[in-house]
Amino acid sequence: MKSKQNRIKNWFSRLAVCGAAAVTLLSGAVQYYAHHLPDHYYYQTDRPLTVSAALPVTLSKKPAAVPDIQEAELRLFGILPVKTVSLTTVSPVNVYVGGEPFGIRMLMDGVMVVSMSGIRTQDGTFCPAEQAGILTGDIIQEINGEPVSSNADLQNAVAASGGKPVKVTLLRGDARHTVLVTPVYSSSANRWQTGMWVRDSTAGIGTVTYYHASPDGSVQFAGLGHAVCDADTGELIPLGSGDVIAVSVKDVRRGSAGAPGELKGRFDTGRAIGTLMSNHANGVFGTVYALPEKQILLPLGFAQDIRRGDAQIFTTISGAEPKAYSVEIEEIRSNDPAMRNLVLHVTDPELLEKAGGIVQGMSGSPIIQDGRLIGAVTHVFVKDPTRGYGIFAENMYAQTASQAVAAEKAAGTKAAISFQMQNSGR
Repeated sequence: MKSKQNRIKNWFSRLAVCGAAAVTLLSGAVQYYAHHLPDHYYYQTDRPLTVSAALPVTLSKKPAAVPDIQEAELRLFGILPVKTVSLTTVSPVNVYVGGEPFGIRMLMDGVMVVSMSGIRTQDGTFCPAEQAGILTGDIIQEINGEPVSSNADLQNAVAASGGKPVKVTLLRGDARHTVLVTPVYSSSANRWQTGMWVRDSTAGIGTVTYYHASPDGSVQFAGLGHAVCDADTGELIPLGSGDVIAVSVKDVRRGSAGAPGELKGRFDTGRAIGTLMSNHANGVFGTVYALPEKQILLPLGFAQDIRRGDAQIFTTISGAEPKAYSVEIEEIRSNDPAMRNLVLHVTDPELLEKAGGIVQGMSGSPIIQDGRLIGAVTHVFVKDPTRGYGIFAENMYAQTASQAVAAEKAAGTKAAISFQMQNSGR
């Protein structure tokens, strides 16, 4: 009898231990999904709303407080609350897959201060700009109330000062400042100077992520997946105007650990094939005059659609026509503030052999999974070129939609694209 009681006691003891372990595991799973699953979901009326997760996570809508914007509850196994998320109803979005290389010629909205230098005079060495409080990375936009759009504009304004203080209006981040700078005369250069070295333009190549044909007949494009930044300061370059140029890839410098590779492209004719409209943290955006001859139309995939595992990138390592290469999505970072949303591992033997993995110039290469365009390649791991980061396509498309709405408002007509982007968790 006692032996039977002991067996029952041991059985209940083991059951309690298993129960405690199960509770711990479930609690850990809830915390994991609360952190890793998106804080915002899109609901498309043409397909069911699902959650990409290893364990069953359900999503149930709550009554809408505001039209088209509502909340939903994520629950593990349909029982355990994970978190409340925002939910936006959108119409189905289809885009044309990119992968083609493109060139950009950008004129800044002003001139960027990239370095300072002292000016030697009879009284010593001075840097008037630095003494006035100007910093590297500032954007000079006006001198004495006159717009500055080139290095020549700046030099001419300083030369015309005759050594009198000039009022410099500059942009630092999102804030405008005005300072007084007193030029000094350099006998070696035989002119008045401020000590600022500035840049007014830049050029380079990248990869188109997608095209979107608007109802008004225009063709919008998105590329890079990150901003164009100044090579010296690392600051985002404010776009004054810019052209999109046709490019052919002539060679690829293979990447290796510690030495990122590079696509070597050439501007085909120098003739513009489109116009840049925006240089944004999520990429560069604009319009092109025509779609490419070969077109692949796919639905836009959202963060909620992405899973770990096999995917493809479309990119061009020779000529001007993209090709699909296999990759693996190793990590999904839904709430990464730097927009490094995906960690990719190149698995394609051909791409590894020819390029070593991801190289400079591939930024913007579209990522395809399960028949949807879900993102774009953005950066390579310097120590491991077989791996890199990607951005969600939804983050890029939000800027395309904003650009379309702004253009339509400027034209005084109804917006061509309806696409709302929520800030929660981004």
